Amino acid sequence: MPKPIGEITRGTTGHNRLRRADRWVVAVHGRLLRSVERPLVVDLGYGASHTTTLELFSRLRRVCPSVEVVGVEIDPGRVAAARPYGREGLSFVLGGFELPVGRPPTLVRAFNVLRQYGEAEAWEYWAMLRRRIAPDGVIVEGTCSEVGHRAVWAGLDATGPRTLTFSARFGGFERPSDLAERLPKTLIHRNVPGEPIHAFLRDFDHAWAVNAPLGAYGFRQRWIATARTLARTWPVATRPPLGGRARWRLGELTLPWSAVDR
Repeated sequence: MPKPIGEITRGTTGHNRLRRADRWVVAVHGRLLRSVERPLVVDLGYGASHTTTLELFSRLRRVCPSVEVVGVEIDPGRVAAARPYGREGLSFVLGGFELPVGRPPTLVRAFNVLRQYGEAEAWEYWAMLRRRIAPDGVIVEGTCSEVGHRAVWAGLDATGPRTLTFSARFGGFERPSDLAERLPKTLIHRNVPGEPIHAFLRDFDHAWAVNAPLGAYGFRQRWIATARTLARTWPVATRPPLGGRARWRLGELTLPWSAVDR
């Protein structure tokens, strides 16, 4: 068997750490999964425990009973520890960015995998994954805090990055730009003056401050108002499934990748 592509990560994980991303995947890509005869989802780099892969499997099965989930890990010991938890539709295999699965996946979730790589390497691995997904497939790649209260992820398809989503637990931050430390590796080093992502985070903080009086009604109302304020000057998604009140009330905000790209 060829050597897996990639490097072993710290493997930190925990219950419900990726709940925010999973909830978004279900809302945004549930219809895509149901439209495929044999939908395959890959959880790439699930870490030292099978937990988040099993949670993903359980959440997706509720909206798409035919989905198959494969956890892919580059550490043989982690794969061996996870395999006893496999079941019909859920399995664990040794591998890396080459995605050693039987057919092109409809969806790949990769969280906290690219943090240790350089920006150029991250772009290369994005390209590698894009070549391996199904023609209508998608990739959700991002980073979250240790307990999952802050997260940022990119949504990609075969043509490249399409969306950028910010997600935070209300009360888990002081200002929206606190999420900057969770930006994708392809973007985090560009958070400097003169770059679009820096301008967006500056305006995000300003909108948050302007809507501070609504904090009297709770963080949720303040976040919703902040999203509406931002949508006046930035192409923030305002309609389902990516945007609108239903997503904003969960502490989410999505905009096109092109808005923060060079």
